[in-house]
Amino acid sequence: MTDFKYPWRGTWPRIDDSAFIAPTAALIGDVEIGAESSIWFGCTLRGDVHEIRVGERSNIQDGTVVHVTGGKFGCYIGSDILIGHSALIHGCTLEDGCFIGMRATILDGAVVESGAMVAAGALVGPGKRVPAGELWAGTPAKKMRDLTEDDMPMFTEGVEGYRLLGQEYNEMMAYLGTDEIPNDGEEFWEDDEE
Repeated sequence: MTDFKYPWRGTWPRIDDSAFIAPTAALIGDVEIGAESSIWFGCTLRGDVHEIRVGERSNIQDGTVVHVTGGKFGCYIGSDILIGHSALIHGCTLEDGCFIGMRATILDGAVVESGAMVAAGALVGPGKRVPAGELWAGTPAKKMRDLTEDDMPMFTEGVEGYRLLGQEYNEMMAYLGTDEIPNDGEEFWEDDEE
């Protein structure tokens, strides 16, 4: 299924075969998606006036918009990153292993370092840097506290959970349009549990 990919000025998105791209997502132009990453329903990644790069095992959840600033800021999303539903990621850098909450906004030139967390609904303004090991929240976002060992499982378990879910969706999508799976999918899931 290629309906989610659109070229811009002759450049097509490049997607690893193991990535899951929901059929209602839209990937446009100079976009690269790494192995076992997942782009969920209703997401838009528009690499028209600059590039977008997504590493391995990262997930961009439903309704998120990823865009760039022409001639200035591409968007660089590393590996093992969780991006919550309806986030706005614009011309920024998200380093490996960071966490972006639902409806958070990260703007041009901002950097969220590895192991940092941006809370749901937070606004990280242009050029700001969220240091490793810190939780930032609010509008505009500022440091709320240091992250603790108790916070870390949500990073690793969340990444692994979405990686597995994306792979399961890939398996199910391979059956769509065939006679091998009933319309309700029950037989597929029952066989999977045995």
